[in-house]
Amino acid sequence: MLRYIYRIYQIFIAFPIIIVLTILTSLTTSIGCLIGNGHFWGYYPPKLWGMAILKVLLLPVHIEGRENLKKGQSYVFVSNHQGAFDIFLIFGHLERNFKWMMKHQLRKVPFVGFACKMSHQIFVDRRSPSKVKSTIDKARKTLSGGMSLVVFPEGSRTFCGHMGVFRRGAFMLADELQLPVVPLTINGSFDVLPRTNKWLWIKWHHLSLTIHKPLYPQSQGHENISQMMKQSYNDIMSDIEERYKGFVENPDQ
Repeated sequence: MLRYIYRIYQIFIAFPIIIVLTILTSLTTSIGCLIGNGHFWGYYPPKLWGMAILKVLLLPVHIEGRENLKKGQSYVFVSNHQGAFDIFLIFGHLERNFKWMMKHQLRKVPFVGFACKMSHQIFVDRRSPSKVKSTIDKARKTLSGGMSLVVFPEGSRTFCGHMGVFRRGAFMLADELQLPVVPLTINGSFDVLPRTNKWLWIKWHHLSLTIHKPLYPQSQGHENISQMMKQSYNDIMSDIEERYKGFVENPDQ
C-alpha cells in the first residue's frame, strides 16, 4: 500500500518539482558560468539541486568521514557507481568543490548537458586516441589549478549492485600530480533506482556515503598507481553492504 502511495506522490508532487528544479539549476549554472566565476556557479547551484532532489523524494541520507578531508587540499575522489542517485548524493553531500569526469554522452542531456559544458565538467571520450588525450589533458589542468576531481573508475553504473573492474586513468593522474586519492563508498543508490529499472519508479531506501581516509602517494610510477588502485578498491569494497560485496563483471565496462 505504501509503495503505491509513494508512487502517486512521485507522479503528482516529486517529479514536477524535480523537473522545475533541474531546469532552473541548469539555467542558473549556465548563465552564472557565462558571466564569470565558474568555480562558484558550477558547484553551489548543483549542490543545492542534489540536496533538494533527495529531500523532495524523502530519501534519508547518512554521511561518514568528512573529518578525513583537509581544507584547501585537492583530491582525486574515486567511488563505486551504484546508480543515477550517486550524482545527487555526491553533489549534495560531499561538501567539497570539484569537477566530474563523466561520459561524453551526457553532453546531449537537455539543459543538464549544456550546464555541464559551461561549468567545465570533464567529458570522457574514448572514441579515438586524440579524444582520450584531450580528456586527460583537461583533467590534468583542472587538478593542477587546485580543484578536486570525482571519478567513477568502473566507467559505468553497475547492473547488479556489485563492483566491477577499475580503470587506471584517475590513479595515473593522481600519481603524475602526486595528489591523494580518496575512496568513496556509496550504498543504497542501486536500491533506489537500479540501472535495470525501465519504468524509473523510485524506491524508498536510505542512502549512505562513506568518505574514507586519503591515500597519499608513497612513490611515483607504475607501482604507486597499482597500489593506490588496489587499496582504493579494497577500501570501497570494505564498506559496501554485505549482499553487494564481491566482484561481478560489468558487461559494458
